[in-house]
Amino acid sequence: MQQSGEDAGNGATRRLVIMRHAKAEPTAPSDHERALAARGSDDAEAAGRWLAEQGITPDVALVSDALRTRQTWARVAGGAGWDEAVAEFSEALYAAGPDPAFDLLRETDAAVGTLVVIGHNPTMAYVAELIDDGEGDGDATTGMVTRGFPTSALAVFAVDGPWSDLGPGAGRLEAFHVGGA
Repeated sequence: MQQSGEDAGNGATRRLVIMRHAKAEPTAPSDHERALAARGSDDAEAAGRWLAEQGITPDVALVSDALRTRQTWARVAGGAGWDEAVAEFSEALYAAGPDPAFDLLRETDAAVGTLVVIGHNPTMAYVAELIDDGEGDGDATTGMVTRGFPTSALAVFAVDGPWSDLGPGAGRLEAFHVGGA
């Protein structure tokens, strides 16, 4: 499944990972400041290990700037052995609905071959459902439909077109996984 950004600008298949943040504490001074729960830390690290086992290494990670998503990224990157510095923290992704989230994804540099996105529901679930072209892995589709998009869920898509054209039906679901599961 590994895809690097070396030939991404030349029509190569891109890889897109859509992830919901890991389990967070129920309260904090503000929603933006909610930290990961202990289970969330463990689940995010497990998700990172699973992604590494699939051969996925991001060129860029687009991460909501909320505390729980930043902590999810750190634990995923740690579990996978990735460089945390590839993350771009986005205030806009924190509150984005599906349409603004697609706009943010479309702004991804054309040279990026693998993009990991970590955000919040319901947006991450909607984006994953909308991107899916219905032609992907049957088990992954069944998993996404029957399990929903719980905390630490991630969907891996193959995207054939440029990021600037990303929209509904643009990705083939290759895998669905819930960290810690």
